[in-house]
Amino acid sequence: MILKIEIENFYSIKDKIRIDFRAASINTTLARELSHNVMEWNGVPVLKTVGLFGPNASGKSNILKAISFCCMMILESHLHNEGVKFNFEPFKFDGYQNKPSKFLIDFVCDDVEYEYSFELTRERIISESLYHYPVGRRAKVFVRNADGKYSFGTGVMTKPSDVVLNTSDKNLFLSRASSMNRELAQRIYRFFNNQLLLGLVNINNTDLLDSFNTYKPVILKALEICDTDITDIEARKEQIPTPIIPLPGQREISYSLVDVLRFKTFHRNRKDVMFDMDMEESNGTRKLFQILIRLLDVVKNRKSILMDEFDIGLHTRLADFILDLIHASEGSQLLFTSHNTNLIDVKRLRRDQIVFVNKTDEGSTAVYSLYDFKDFRENMDAEKGYIQGRFDAVPYVDSSVGSIRQLLEG
Repeated sequence: MILKIEIENFYSIKDKIRIDFRAASINTTLARELSHNVMEWNGVPVLKTVGLFGPNASGKSNILKAISFCCMMILESHLHNEGVKFNFEPFKFDGYQNKPSKFLIDFVCDDVEYEYSFELTRERIISESLYHYPVGRRAKVFVRNADGKYSFGTGVMTKPSDVVLNTSDKNLFLSRASSMNRELAQRIYRFFNNQLLLGLVNINNTDLLDSFNTYKPVILKALEICDTDITDIEARKEQIPTPIIPLPGQREISYSLVDVLRFKTFHRNRKDVMFDMDMEESNGTRKLFQILIRLLDVVKNRKSILMDEFDIGLHTRLADFILDLIHASEGSQLLFTSHNTNLIDVKRLRRDQIVFVNKTDEGSTAVYSLYDFKDFRENMDAEKGYIQGRFDAVPYVDSSVGSIRQLLEG
């Protein structure tokens, strides 16, 4: 599970922001009624979902993009060669392009807490560290300083000096250690590769067939709960022609056959008539199916997932169902962004689960939760207060008929 994430100097994020999954101490009647929104690890209450709300261009997507960048560096930086520039931009004002960007993720893997961090510019990795809590006390696994020197905890990793010799300033030591079969590094690699999922998947990918077959009964039941009239779904492998990029000097485009997965649906009224999921089902149904096939894997296997504007194209009740799916699980997590103000409801989400993202006057991203507003009472209407701008995370737009008429006349 994820405990906290910290990001600094990444796109619109200037100063350090924190996304905290450790639950706040809220002992109210509403919070007790939402006890299923929280799980426990080693006596620490941990949130299952955190929602990011705010206007367009406030930085919500940049937060998820930063987490994805951090994960991909862990998974792929051992492949980086000289000349590589890391694919991101630091904050563009106030000289921050000359400052390092920083990432920290505090997580639990195989029932042990780890705290991993690194800082880098677009050209090189500056520092990196990994700590763990094997018996509840913070202990060093390794520290990589800005001067290129390393220090290691006693007996934690075998032959770390061999890894150091093969790690350049384009590679994370953790990534290189995993590629060199160091057991602890591989364990953490598997966490980021298998347990922290970055968004949805292409439902036409044939790799989904086993997952679909495993969860088909649950998917059909979920679709029934969501008031669709789909009674059955079949998955079929088909081959479609895909153009091959021509070599220099070639004029004719050639094609190869590629395996894809196609889903066929059957409805309550005419069970003998087949529909094509891609061509004949509504956008909302396709989106719901895509989410379900991903989230059921998350829920069943206690994984965490990031979803940017997951509820676009979905009815509000379906968005509620998706959150309920996570909250009904034993140990899965969801970090999502949304413009759906109906979700800003303290009868559905705890105050520490409702996080506002705003852009400051200097153009940087600010993050704070509803829990930070100490004068807010749970008998108040949080959605109404948000829309009215009480929490500063909605855009002020003068869209009166008079102002628009002046714009058109101008």
